[in-house]
Amino acid sequence: MRETVRPGDTPRLSDTPRPSVTVRPCKTPRPRETVQPREAVRVRGLVRRIEAATPSGRDRAVDGLRAVAILGVVLGHWLVTALVADSGTLRVASPLRYQPGLTPVSWVFQTLAVFFLVGGQMGAKSHECARARGISYRRWLRARLARLFRPVAAVLTVWAVAAGALLGAGVSLLTVHTLLKLVLSPLWFLLVYAVLTAATPLVARLHPLWPLAVVLHVDLIRFGFDGPAWLGWVNLAAGWLVPYCLGAAWGRGRLRGRTAGWVLLTGGAAVTAGLVLLGGYPAAMVGVPGASISNLNPPTLAAVTFGLAQCGAALLLRGPLRRVLARPAAWAVVALVNLAAMTVFLWHQTAMMAVSVTTLRLAGPQTGLHTVPEGPGWVLARLCWLPVFAGALLICWAAFHAYEAGRSRKDGGGRVVREGRPGKQAHRAHQARQAQRARNVEQRSV
Repeated sequence: MRETVRPGDTPRLSDTPRPSVTVRPCKTPRPRETVQPREAVRVRGLVRRIEAATPSGRDRAVDGLRAVAILGVVLGHWLVTALVADSGTLRVASPLRYQPGLTPVSWVFQTLAVFFLVGGQMGAKSHECARARGISYRRWLRARLARLFRPVAAVLTVWAVAAGALLGAGVSLLTVHTLLKLVLSPLWFLLVYAVLTAATPLVARLHPLWPLAVVLHVDLIRFGFDGPAWLGWVNLAAGWLVPYCLGAAWGRGRLRGRTAGWVLLTGGAAVTAGLVLLGGYPAAMVGVPGASISNLNPPTLAAVTFGLAQCGAALLLRGPLRRVLARPAAWAVVALVNLAAMTVFLWHQTAMMAVSVTTLRLAGPQTGLHTVPEGPGWVLARLCWLPVFAGALLICWAAFHAYEAGRSRKDGGGRVVREGRPGKQAHRAHQARQAQRARNVEQRSV
């Protein structure tokens, strides 16, 4: 029966008219687009350009070792060199003199032997490539030396003007002499490196034992038979020729196994320890003001054997470095450091001195910067100043790297790997691939 709704009755839900409802299909929420910061996009683009500009056969471990050597020299100078403010003048002091317990710092950051090892490897390979391409020795040498001495001109010009300005402002002659000595003293390294580079065709096949024997006899005459002190400067060339010859042997395809690395590391370390403990050589591998003997100026037998141990460690690190630098981001950092290697080497002392002098003028003597380097407080304070030095060095790099590299500032970072001109090699490889594709298409069509 049909039910009737009486007046006063409450209508049931089924009796009320239902409004028409339009059911729309559910839409999957659209993922929010992430907007990457502009700087991150630029960095990633730079990393991609560096990776694309690098030849596939390039041994990235060589560039990694050179970057380690340069950064070791920079950090070593920043840690063991102090400009002490004393009666209105600045004088150089070393924490190694006041805190002998810091001597192992010189073992870690005195990495010149590694730089000469890499220099010998790259010099030998570069000369062989130049001969294969028909490039004359004079042209090859001129190109190699231009990379070294073009940046020096900028440093000498800036400091000639700065020295005149400091003297005109009333700065004492002793302070100006101290600053100029810190700037010019690293240039000896470039002179020795230039001489060894020029002698590459002669020393590329020289066995490292020959210059090592020269160093041994020079030290024997100097220290064993009270020979003249000036004779030690023979070791300035002979001593650094030892790792340079090792690098040349590496460039010729030798020293590939790990056996050579272990022999150099263990043998060099054992002989160095014996010379320090029994032979009377100083333990610090850098010059210490006030010390009677310096292992570095000029190089002694202990410095050379220690360099052999460093070369052995460098050879053992080739495999791990190749694996790490296979990552584009890590390789981009190393490539940029190598591109700025000369700028960093030539201007790192200027950056430290600029911070020291400016801070002294504005805020007076500061711990870790102008005080005598004695006690752990100085070490902790100096570690805090290192980022400030790095910032000043970054300013120097921004001001001079384009001129020193011989490029326009509008280069855009495309050719970031300098050795071997990878930009042109990548272009030639691209052209070769295009030509091969065209030949393949033509063969298929036939």
